Amino acid sequence: MRDMEYDIKTLDNGSAGKIALPEEIFGIVPRTDIMARVVNWQLAKRRAGTHATRGRGVISGTTKKPYRQKGTGSARQGSLRAPQFRTGGIVHGPVVRDHGFSLPKKVRRLGLASALAQKAAEGKLIVLESLSGVDKTRDASVRLKALGCSSALIVDQVSDQPFTRAIANLPKIDLLPTIGANVYDILNHEVLVITRAALEGLKERLA
Repeated sequence: MRDMEYDIKTLDNGSAGKIALPEEIFGIVPRTDIMARVVNWQLAKRRAGTHATRGRGVISGTTKKPYRQKGTGSARQGSLRAPQFRTGGIVHGPVVRDHGFSLPKKVRRLGLASALAQKAAEGKLIVLESLSGVDKTRDASVRLKALGCSSALIVDQVSDQPFTRAIANLPKIDLLPTIGANVYDILNHEVLVITRAALEGLKERLA
């Protein structure tokens, strides 16, 4: 496969030449079904799973039989911790558990490649030379708006600390390292911004 030629921009919305995007990553047909599987996998892993109720085994109280088995005219009972009593335990309530499930690496790789290819096909991909030279929030806001980034995920190989601080309070603008780029966050933002260094990292990650 031949590589795709793509323009490189600067933070000033200027031109910094062209770069070759690998066809096997950015030129594939996006698989919406695979992206849906990866997003479900990500969201399942994020669930805390700490919901729980108190069953009869953890209810405090006496273990003594309330009254004798026969001769009282009442139904037989063995414990006041039983669920039919007001202070008893809950039956079949939620327990602490992990909601995550396994997903093959090749499926995860295909999902990420599909998300990248979809942004490229929609014209919502921007390749930046670098993020250096910006350390003020006002400056960062003006430059990103000039690039058409009102809702953007920015991916950089090594996060530029001044730029990270500058965009910290900007709504719908997020910055992730290359290793943290994921399908959910890419699809959750309108524009995907990748630096030249991050692009090389993504190539290695998806090789």
